[in-house]
Amino acid sequence: MTQLHFWEVWYPKAGATGLLVARGRCEPTERMILHSPPEMLSAEVYDTERKLIARGSDLARTQQSPMCLLRIEGDRLTREDFWPTEADVGTLVLLPGGEIAVLKEWWNAEDRKEWRWSAEFYNLVR
Repeated sequence: MTQLHFWEVWYPKAGATGLLVARGRCEPTERMILHSPPEMLSAEVYDTERKLIARGSDLARTQQSPMCLLRIEGDRLTREDFWPTEADVGTLVLLPGGEIAVLKEWWNAEDRKEWRWSAEFYNLVR
């Protein structure tokens, strides 16, 4: 069986148990960009057998940006709100709802009041 990672992101401040933002699956990776992250999030990464790989709880926004980078560090998930650069092209992007794409291009104005990006989607039924 092919190993997969399941990335789950929640907005923990909604309702009694939080609100699911995205749940996506992909080949194992230690870095995931999240598009349009909420000001607070909790996230977990599991393997194919539902074994917990990493968790981050109540991760607060660190700056106003359209993306954040979730990174596995040991058994912890960290959050870094950021503006992607050319170095981030090729990184996976998790969108609200759960689709995962590959970041292909990124541009933003110096004043960060506008940005343009493109992503590639690919699916394989297993």
